[in-house]
Amino acid sequence: MRFPRPPFAALGTLAALAALAACGNSTGLPPAHVVNVVDTVSLYALDGTPLTAPSAYDVETLRTVRTDVTTAYDFIFNIDGAGRALLLPTGAVGLGKQSAILVQSTSFDAVTDAPTSGYADSTAVEIDSGTVAVIRSRPTQCSFGAIVFLYAKIEVLKIDRVARRLDFQILADLNCGYRELRPGIPSR
Repeated sequence: MRFPRPPFAALGTLAALAALAACGNSTGLPPAHVVNVVDTVSLYALDGTPLTAPSAYDVETLRTVRTDVTTAYDFIFNIDGAGRALLLPTGAVGLGKQSAILVQSTSFDAVTDAPTSGYADSTAVEIDSGTVAVIRSRPTQCSFGAIVFLYAKIEVLKIDRVARRLDFQILADLNCGYRELRPGIPSR
């Protein structure tokens, strides 16, 4: 004896197949559409520079920001009293453990995917010329409703302790849910 299937079961299956086809990949995420590119950026130390000089960086908008204007940033650059150059995630400046930094022991080009763990989210990270690090952004809401982290990699190009300036290159993956840190459209 066969039992008829309710019509809504077929609709549910059809909806699931349509959603899977819309994602277009095995990640279950919508296809990536933002191209990963490398940019060069300068920040000025939080202490000892004019208030108008940007000391922080927001991965989601790919912009330098002033800490007197907004708290929407992922890391701050500073030089402490001992002359150490530091990157500070939000937790290190009292804004909650949202963003994080993970120093890498490899070259900028060799970092192709953001790690899933090991990040410093509440302490300053010491940097120097040549330091490579992965940045995990503050949580961000994607257009499809998920709340995820965005990832970027940086390489310190120069630290000018007299001008109190940090020059670095950065590549950010702005595709929600993706962790690939190579130029081009990410696939994972």
